[in-house]
Amino acid sequence: MSDSLTAETIRLTGHDGDEIEAYLARPQGRERRGGVIVIHHMPGYDRGTKEIVRRFAELGYDAICPNLYFREAPGAAPDDAAAVGRANGGVPDARLIGDVSAAAAHLRALPTSNGKAGVIGYCSGGRQSVLAACNLDLDAAVDCYGAFVTGTVPAEFPLRITNLVDQLPRLRAPLLGLFGAEDKYPTPEQVAELGQILTANGKDFEFHSYEGAGHAFFSTDRPAYNVAAANDGWERIAAFYADHLGA
Repeated sequence: MSDSLTAETIRLTGHDGDEIEAYLARPQGRERRGGVIVIHHMPGYDRGTKEIVRRFAELGYDAICPNLYFREAPGAAPDDAAAVGRANGGVPDARLIGDVSAAAAHLRALPTSNGKAGVIGYCSGGRQSVLAACNLDLDAAVDCYGAFVTGTVPAEFPLRITNLVDQLPRLRAPLLGLFGAEDKYPTPEQVAELGQILTANGKDFEFHSYEGAGHAFFSTDRPAYNVAAANDGWERIAAFYADHLGA
């Protein structure tokens, strides 16, 4: 772990050559280390997400979070940008893959990189973390209660997405999944379906479900925050990335 770090807002060339904003945090020192791409939740590229990016830097990783709503609402407050994103049906899957690819390339180009990069996402970002790991060469992926990796997307759902059942057989990275047993998106049944598909396709995965926890149990600024589940989840994330990214 590192008590000294730097954090800054940078620009990346994302999907389709678009310039986007990203938040980068790095521990001090020149030692080689892995990188972590943080995919923010649907409420947006906000203070809580940036705290998570800095936490990964404290754990010894170069960490970056691309602003997925930057194209629609550059410079807007997180809530306003998220509202615009939802109104537009969410982030298109192809664009998400391109932006995460750009973030991974940025991390791997840093002089401190050991060549390894992982991804983590929360809420909608959990689904997007799995999506990225099915389409990019990443070294580890973490899904924190991502909805509609499996299951049927309701017709009235505001985001234009599909589940990832057809993509799961090509998952390219070990996957850690952290879920609330009281969650409705995803339900325990949908988590079980995901495990069955990954098992049938010989994928490397590890799931943990927390009794008494619902959706967004990592969010310290929301009523759903569950101290015991979040603390145990952070320990599991640290151990998982230490195994696969080599901080």
